[in-house]
Amino acid sequence: MTGYRAVFDAEVTFHYGGALQVQGFRLDLPAAEVTDARLAELFVGHLGLLLVDRVRITHRQVVAEPQRASRGVPVPGTPAGPGRLVELDHVITAGMTTYPGLPGPEITPYLTRAASRAHYAPGVEFAIDRISMLGNTGTYLDSPYHRYAGGADLAALPLAAVADLPAVVVRLAGGAERGISPSALAATDPAGTAVLLHTGWDRHWGTEAYGGPAPYLTGAGARYLVEAGARLVGIDSVNIDDTHGGGARPAHSILLAAGIPVLEHLTGLAGVPVTGARLHAAPPRLREVGSFPVRAYALLPG
Repeated sequence: MTGYRAVFDAEVTFHYGGALQVQGFRLDLPAAEVTDARLAELFVGHLGLLLVDRVRITHRQVVAEPQRASRGVPVPGTPAGPGRLVELDHVITAGMTTYPGLPGPEITPYLTRAASRAHYAPGVEFAIDRISMLGNTGTYLDSPYHRYAGGADLAALPLAAVADLPAVVVRLAGGAERGISPSALAATDPAGTAVLLHTGWDRHWGTEAYGGPAPYLTGAGARYLVEAGARLVGIDSVNIDDTHGGGARPAHSILLAAGIPVLEHLTGLAGVPVTGARLHAAPPRLREVGSFPVRAYALLPG
């Protein structure tokens, strides 16, 4: 598809002191007219840069040529195509530990295959199982009712709040700080999206280390996402709050007070692009229940 591309040099400086320079970089544009400020936003989003302090654009020109689907840049007139599905949830098994100290699920047979044969025609058999588990098991979604008695429970959440959401993945794996602050989120545009915090902590799932001091969203980071218009916030860590910092839960409190569902214990975010995917994480419609496991998955662009 022929469209418009910017050809430019750029110098990027970061809050932590580093710098990046590029010459003759080519980036798709959503339209022929673009300001340096908007081009800087598109450039940072395309590369998925974090903690950016300043972007200086020089030697800019706009050319008409075939577009290459630059990441994070909307391309006018591009038809939707078939995509690829990526699992983002942990498998639930009997006795597994999700959060240290909480009991694991109990999965037992209610009707065994052998016992069912007496109820059906020859050769026909079924298995019916009984499951007893906490709502906070595996990869689960928190509704406002989880934190606030008057908040919306799982049955009151509109489907649009948990399904077919445009996703923004914030790459944080390997960071030196556990707390995710506004500066770590500044390179993203959370407005109208499910913000998925990719910390890489899911690599510890099933081990004692998973419950240790883990990455978390700070209260200031939660306020930033609320003010920026996020619709859902998820994390691949043991909790969206700091479980080793006392009993305060500012991220839960701030997000759920704003009606923003929280998705915890994600996995597989390394396989999801920074932008362009759509998140599905719908729980059952349960009355007076605040949290429940979901089969979370991302639909990647075709």
